[in-house]
Parts: sequence; C-alpha cells; structure tokens
Amino acid sequence: MRYNAIEKARFLSRPNRFIAHVELEGRAEVCHVKNTGRCRELLTPGAAVYLERSDNPARKTRYDLIAVEKGGLLINMDAQAPNRVFGEWAAAGKFLPGLTVIRPEFTWEDSRFDFMLEDGKGKIFVEVKGVTLEENGEVRFPDAPTERGVKHLRGLRRAVEQGCRAAAFFVVQMKGPVRFRPNDETHPAFGTALREAAENGVGIYAYDCRVTPDSLELDAPVPVELYSRRT
Repeated sequence: MRYNAIEKARFLSRPNRFIAHVELEGRAEVCHVKNTGRCRELLTPGAAVYLERSDNPARKTRYDLIAVEKGGLLINMDAQAPNRVFGEWAAAGKFLPGLTVIRPEFTWEDSRFDFMLEDGKGKIFVEVKGVTLEENGEVRFPDAPTERGVKHLRGLRRAVEQGCRAAAFFVVQMKGPVRFRPNDETHPAFGTALREAAENGVGIYAYDCRVTPDSLELDAPVPVELYSRRT
C-alpha cells in the first residue's frame, strides 16, 4: 500500500488519543493520529514523524500521522494499514494459494472477523492485528489490554471446533524483529487466549514489513514464541 503527499515533522505532544502536536517546517501543526493505542514508546518529544497531507477542505486537521522513527527503526503506526496490506497480500496468493473469495469484515455467529477467505477446501477466518511495540528486537501484542482481541481469539477457536479453518495474523509494522510473542505483562488474558487458540488448531502467523515513509508491504515471517521464559 502507498501513501500520498508525505511530509517529515517533529513530534511535540499528544494531548489525547486522536491528535498530536508537531513541528512542520518551523510551524506548529495539529494532526490526526491514525492509531488510538498508547504508543508511548514511539511518540516521544523530538521524534521524527511522517505525515500524510490531505486536501479535503472539510477535515478538521490537514495531516495524518502515519509513521515514526524510533532510533534507527522506521515504524508504521497507521492502525488501518494492517488490514489493507494483508488484503493485498492475500489477493496476490501469498497467504493461501487458489483463493476464490476474499471478503473483509465477515460476521460469523457472534464474531466479526477481519477476513473470510475461501479456496477449494472451504472457509478460513482470519483476524489481523497490527504490531508496533518493539523492545530490543522483540515485538509484542497488545500494547494495552484488549478484551475485544480476546473475544476474537475465542471466536477463531470456536470456528475451528466447528470444522472451519482459522488464523490470527500479526502484521509487524516494521522490519527485522527477531521474534514475536504475546504481551503477557500487559494483558495476561490475551496471551492465554492466544496459546489456547494455537493448541486448538488456530494458525498463528507474524510477518514483518518493508516500511518507507510512503509505503508499507508485508515481507517475511517472524518467529512466534508463545511460551516464553516470562510466562
């Protein structure tokens, strides 16, 4: 996926989940943050950030904050991007060969999954999660408690129990991490639900991305560590 009209700025502050104050070409700007997560380790004063400019005159803010530099690492933090890049990747036949159907936002029983895919073997439900939390080469999800995420995992497990296929797919919005694991320190219930899903036949995948200021593309698998020494 690609962005248009990218400009580099300097992060100043984030008064709430939805907006950030930045310095752009010597002037102060207010921009929309396309990620309502905490992102505290990313949005630090002085950090270089990348903004997508909008020409929509009806918008309250002219810019969207989509990426940030953390040390030497460029991290995409657009919460809408993971579904888009997974959809492109799946449509190219890179997740499951022979796909005949790709349907986003598919409701099944009391769950609404990000994707329902079909091939000659039937349905596979996929829930996509974006990962931006990184420390010393290790990436983790979630960065804040997510009861919704736990519900999704239980729904995937139930789908497998009823004869369908299911997968949790973690889009790591950066390049080169050494491993992925559930963030048990922040939300133990999510880690438990992820391990139970895996034990009951839900596929668990993590892939990193090639990231530039104006693009994001799924790239390579990241080793998944469900049972770390910290659990």
